[in-house]
Amino acid sequence: MKDYFSANSSEYSKFRPSYPNDMIQEIVALVNTKDKALDVATGNGQVAAVLADFFQTVYATDISENQLLQAPQIQNVIYKKMQAEYTDFDANQFDLITVAQAIHWFDFEDFYKETYRILKPDGIFAVLGYGFFSANGDSDGILWHLYEDILGTYWYPERQYLTDRYQGIPFPFNEIANKSFTQSYTWTFEQLIGYLETWSATANYKAQNKENPIALVYDDLKISWEKGGKTVTFPMFLRAGKLKRE
Repeated sequence: MKDYFSANSSEYSKFRPSYPNDMIQEIVALVNTKDKALDVATGNGQVAAVLADFFQTVYATDISENQLLQAPQIQNVIYKKMQAEYTDFDANQFDLITVAQAIHWFDFEDFYKETYRILKPDGIFAVLGYGFFSANGDSDGILWHLYEDILGTYWYPERQYLTDRYQGIPFPFNEIANKSFTQSYTWTFEQLIGYLETWSATANYKAQNKENPIALVYDDLKISWEKGGKTVTFPMFLRAGKLKRE
């Protein structure tokens, strides 16, 4: 697994979108026994914290110590710094394993091998993600110019998996859910900029050019944002399945 988000972990915690309640309910409803869940690449513990309301114990792993330091301390959530592909968990331990907005960074073969080892025979595997958001018409054009024209070559190639809404990832499970959702927010301009600052391509552009790419659209974007509805809508997607057994 690759770590591209330790450097801006506090911003990631503040500005990244959360997942809609109906999406979480969809996942939880698939799980028969709610003893132990595992959230892999938990980041700031966003999904783990929600799962804590439904499971007796939730484990949450990440390779970034900085990200884990941003996670909320909850009595039944246990955080561990650990690779996604190689864990120290017992075999057949988890009723549910989730990965949110991170599976595209994994070594698929090694990760799925580990998932098959630690997931219970009747357990559920679920992968969640979200794509490029939409706002008002004028802002959308400016944001797309930033996303595609300015930052296009600065995105990691794994980004394509998100563009394809995870339909192109290997998925060696008996699929039982493949659904789309949306999540909307009303954002101030500062919140919008905060989110754009968390993009990996933004960080890559800064590192290579020693300037902030957002500055190239900042003034026009601010004008359009103040004139528009200030609502952002994220497309969100879920795939869930069970282990394939011979």
